[in-house]
Amino acid sequence: MSSKRLPETIAYVRITQQSWQQGRIEGEVRAAEYEWQFKWHFRRGRLLVKPTLGRSLIYEPLGRFLEHCDYQLEPGGDYQFTLRAEL
Repeated sequence: MSSKRLPETIAYVRITQQSWQQGRIEGEVRAAEYEWQFKWHFRRGRLLVKPTLGRSLIYEPLGRFLEHCDYQLEPGGDYQFTLRAEL
């Protein structure tokens, strides 16, 4: 058995806007030297992430985080989750 640890990076999420009527949460996420803005249309299950630089690194993990926690997130709130990769 290998005792090597899996690589990890902490992603920090800040919720900037939320509209239950429109079914949308907006915010920012940063991990390592990367920063993105996102819009999560939870009624449609649609996630938009900008800019495109490094988007493929965060898209799926951020989507899973938002699907799991969307009803617990509040504007102005700071959250974090762990990526199983080193960025």
